Amino acid sequence: MNFFAATFVAVLVVLGATIFMVDQRQYAIVFQLGEVRGVIEEPGLYFKWPLIQNVRYFDKRILTLDSAEPERFITSEKKNVLVDSFTKWRIIDPKLYYISVAGDESRAKTRLSQTVNAGLREEFGKRTVHDVVSGERNKIMEQMREKADLDARKIGVQIVDVRVKRVELPSDVSDSVYRRMDAERKRVANELRSQGSAEAEKIRADADKQREVIVAEAYRDAQKMKGEGDARATAIYAQAFENNPEFYAFYRSLEAYRGSFKGKNDVLVVEPNSDFFKYMKSMGRGGEKAGK
Repeated sequence: MNFFAATFVAVLVVLGATIFMVDQRQYAIVFQLGEVRGVIEEPGLYFKWPLIQNVRYFDKRILTLDSAEPERFITSEKKNVLVDSFTKWRIIDPKLYYISVAGDESRAKTRLSQTVNAGLREEFGKRTVHDVVSGERNKIMEQMREKADLDARKIGVQIVDVRVKRVELPSDVSDSVYRRMDAERKRVANELRSQGSAEAEKIRADADKQREVIVAEAYRDAQKMKGEGDARATAIYAQAFENNPEFYAFYRSLEAYRGSFKGKNDVLVVEPNSDFFKYMKSMGRGGEKAGK
């Protein structure tokens, strides 16, 4: 029984040393005495010679190279900008990848980081801050990806994408830019205020002019109507005077009496023989005659 158990264990050990599995997310390189004997790209179970062959696995998925700290680049305007970027890459030739960087991912990242940074420095040096921030950002990324991919192919790697996460000015530069922008905004605000004040004065002057014109025209029309009314009244009075001069004089005297004695405290100092009391006297004599 112990013999069968030992035999079974030995078989398992041999199988374990002979059979290996490749995951769908991996490449596998089979080495024989340190030399590359084959590259396996398809998933499944495979066999190898125990003791003389060994297998190394490499990731087939898209990997990310993210810069630890923003890099300082100089634009065509000689202005410093801080750029934070990341790169998406993957292994497409495991054998070349192993020969170039000994299959060391950290060495591959160092190589790619140097390539991407050199390309970004070159592209940023051709453009202004506006271009790298918004104007030609997508164009820069596409050109950068193409250039980096050409170099990455030399080590069996494909650059899938290069992206800039953030572009900002250094703190000392951003402060000066902010002060300049603040001064510019204040200048524009003051200019708009002065334009608004001038426009307001113009509107007020125009309104005052229109008011004066309206008041003058209204006064003119009023005086015209008043003159027409006075003329008609005069004509009526003249006609009445011509028809009955005595009655007209009597009516005008009554109007004068009414205007002179509106209140109880009104006092009128005139001579008793004045023509002002002409009709009062005649009315008094008429009453005496009637009494007699």
